[in-house]
Amino acid sequence: MTINAFAAGTYRFDRQSASLVGMKNQLDGLARQLSTGRTSETYGGLGAGRTTSLSAHAAISAQDGYLAAITSAETRVKVTSASLTQLKTLADSTQANLTNIVSSRNQALPQTSVQLAANNLSAAVDALNQQVGGVYVFSGRATDTSPVVSDQAILNGVPSEGLDGLKTLIAEQKAADLGPAGNGRLSQSLAGSSLTLSEDGSGEARANLGFSLEAATSSGSGALVANRTAGTKADVTLSLAEQPAEGSQVRVVVQLADGSQKTLDLTARAGEAGNGPGSFLIGATKEATALNLKAALGGADIASVQSANPPGLAAAFTGGRPASATVALGSQPVAGDAITLKLGMHDGTTRTITLTAGATADATSATTFAISDKPGAAGIAETAANLDATLKRALQQAAATDLSASSTARASLNFFEGSPVAGLSPRRVNADGDGYAQTASSKTVIWYKGDTAADARGTVAVQVGTSRTVEIGAQANEEAIRRSLAGIAAVAAERFSGATTDGDRFQALSNRAATLFTAGEGAASLEDMGTDFGLAASSMANAKSVAGATKATLENSLDGVDTVSTEEVAAKLLSLQTQLQASYKVTSILSEMSLVNFLR
Repeated sequence: MTINAFAAGTYRFDRQSASLVGMKNQLDGLARQLSTGRTSETYGGLGAGRTTSLSAHAAISAQDGYLAAITSAETRVKVTSASLTQLKTLADSTQANLTNIVSSRNQALPQTSVQLAANNLSAAVDALNQQVGGVYVFSGRATDTSPVVSDQAILNGVPSEGLDGLKTLIAEQKAADLGPAGNGRLSQSLAGSSLTLSEDGSGEARANLGFSLEAATSSGSGALVANRTAGTKADVTLSLAEQPAEGSQVRVVVQLADGSQKTLDLTARAGEAGNGPGSFLIGATKEATALNLKAALGGADIASVQSANPPGLAAAFTGGRPASATVALGSQPVAGDAITLKLGMHDGTTRTITLTAGATADATSATTFAISDKPGAAGIAETAANLDATLKRALQQAAATDLSASSTARASLNFFEGSPVAGLSPRRVNADGDGYAQTASSKTVIWYKGDTAADARGTVAVQVGTSRTVEIGAQANEEAIRRSLAGIAAVAAERFSGATTDGDRFQALSNRAATLFTAGEGAASLEDMGTDFGLAASSMANAKSVAGATKATLENSLDGVDTVSTEEVAAKLLSLQTQLQASYKVTSILSEMSLVNFLR
């Protein structure tokens, strides 16, 4: 231990020095606070206020994060909403043009609708391929993938890759629906004075293709008697080539009560999940799984099935009886006697054919048949032959107009139901033309390349608060978008001349396009989608306001803790400077004093 020397007055000078050093340190600290505006450069220097500062800064940082996320998401929502608005405008433009041309009855104008629809399809593709900051907004979670292929690939396919487009699918569908005789796959025969009309004998073909006989009636003198015999549906047995893997998807098309069809995509699941909506339970064997799949359909009438291979889903149609209609001439009809046939199509629409007896009739008429002037049975037989010929022309005309338009609309809807998921490519007609292929085709353009999540909004969630998120995801394969594209593309893929038949076909297609532009039952429309994003924008604006106010409050709470009042610091600095100067002066005077000065 070292003992320092002690002299009289040492303690006083030490205290003075320590005081001067302390004031100098205070002066330096106040000067630093004045220049930086901060209480201290370290949390330790805040003393008891450091806990408040740490928690407040963490909360401010969180609010900054929310504000940054909201700002980015607001741009995305605006672009998505603008694209949806553009798509709705294009669909409305296409439909309005179709309606105006139908009203004008100008046979030269339908082809201009085709060109407008083609332009609108190109614009729709551009709208759906919009990006924000390098992110495709209509691809769901696949943000780096352009969601929609080009309009040319949609219509014409990609020949260099062996992929067919919509035009090929429409041609296949028309050929299958019209059948070999071009009359909607109906069988027509005449025996004496009795005419018989029957649906296709194949249960699978009846469920999917051509005309169905809905009704047959007669009116007038009673010489013509029309009757319809109802058919029965074929039994459908499902089978699987292999057990499906967990998550495998299959496609089943079912018949609805109005004669239209609905596509269902079901997922194979194990355990309790297999009993959920949109799923079917994987059984102990592939046979048990097939039965579970049929049970999951709830008794719906199966029209066709499709899957990848494996699992190789197949449907066998057995039994059933086609509907038929007979028209018997018990005696020679009189002018005005008529028969009426109601024909159904597989989009849920119908076509009514009325054939009326006349004293004379044009040889090409599809509405009037001539009454023979021959007496007795020979005359009745000739009248029946005239009716038979007129009916053939009427059926072919109906097939070339309404049924052809139905084929176009159905093929377009099938095309846009195509998915990148294995087994869910667009439905294609079998090579024999009698049904649909049950193994998914690999030779068809898949128009959509993005995410296929069931909940499109949930693919992108923005954290806008501590426990608050806003969902702003979108996918170009959502039903409202698919249907709009199908309506536009159905028109763009067609060709029309000035012929009367083409004019009737154009009108029929216009009616079906209007149906495609309308949301299906229970499905969201483009307007509904727009509302979703409008609500998201409103929610984010509210969250932004809350985050801004919260941040401002927290920053205010740091006044006096992290930050200092420059006026107060300046006043303290001036006071301390005065004290220090005075201390220096006194210390200087005292240091010059000595006993010698008093002894003189």
